[in-house]
Amino acid sequence: MKLTEVAAAVIERRAADGAVEFLLGQRAPGTFYPGYWEFPGGKVEAGETPHAALVRELHEELGIEVSRADPWLRREHVYEHAHVRLSFFRVREWRGELRDHVHSALAWQRADGLTVAPMLPANAPVLAALALPDFYAITHAHEIGIDAQLMALAHALEAGLKLVQVREQALDAPRRAAFVHAAVDLCHQYGARVLVNGDVVLAAAAGADGVHLPAAQLAAQTVRPDFPLVAASCHSAAELELAASLGCDFAVFGPVRATTTHPGVAGIGWESFAASVAVPPLPTFALGGLSRADCDVAQRAGAHGIAAIRAAWES
Repeated sequence: MKLTEVAAAVIERRAADGAVEFLLGQRAPGTFYPGYWEFPGGKVEAGETPHAALVRELHEELGIEVSRADPWLRREHVYEHAHVRLSFFRVREWRGELRDHVHSALAWQRADGLTVAPMLPANAPVLAALALPDFYAITHAHEIGIDAQLMALAHALEAGLKLVQVREQALDAPRRAAFVHAAVDLCHQYGARVLVNGDVVLAAAAGADGVHLPAAQLAAQTVRPDFPLVAASCHSAAELELAASLGCDFAVFGPVRATTTHPGVAGIGWESFAASVAVPPLPTFALGGLSRADCDVAQRAGAHGIAAIRAAWES
């Protein structure tokens, strides 16, 4: 079956309460999957880039002018009638009044609870990716001490932190296990999800939401670990593809800048980051000497958000 390239848009706006909403369209009668809901977009024509196709399709379908579309996620899906590769962009800035020309209806939705159904089958992983926060905090209790890290974690959770990686290979086994259990319990008190770096057995014993695979472990992995969330550390486009093929939910990629965690390793910079990830095959957090202030530039370069160690715990 011929592969069809498609550009798709997560068109965003801020609701009155500050939450991000995205636009869905209902497929019209006389099309494949009539009545199903989808993200707006369309086929990439010969000689077009996915970005150019997106701009054209949104103008033709919705009458809007795109002023910012950040590369975000690439997915493949085989339908009965077509094998499609979808390049998703986060359309964060656009002009004009929405005037739909192809759908039966439009609806603004939130990742934490759709009010329309059914969705096209290809979009389940996309909705799961939209539910990921844009900041991923990584612990370093082995540097600052267990008590100090738990205190910093509590403060960050109170401030709204929702995704945490416990990365403590430098602690001895008893202290590491105790810290992981305490961190998981604390995160769950605040409704945050937590992954344990590298240790599948400890992650399961502590009731963590998932496991984060270092690059070496990713390379050796043949099946996805049995957790709701699985992430991986990647340093090349090939490793991103491997993480996606394994079924990982997201990845971190870097280092963008030099860090004290890996002394002597130069950062790749934003230009190389963007060239390496392009439209990544899974949500990808930029990592390496970054803070929340870097989130906007990271997303323009193709990142889902920022992952950080030291900056995650700054007051």
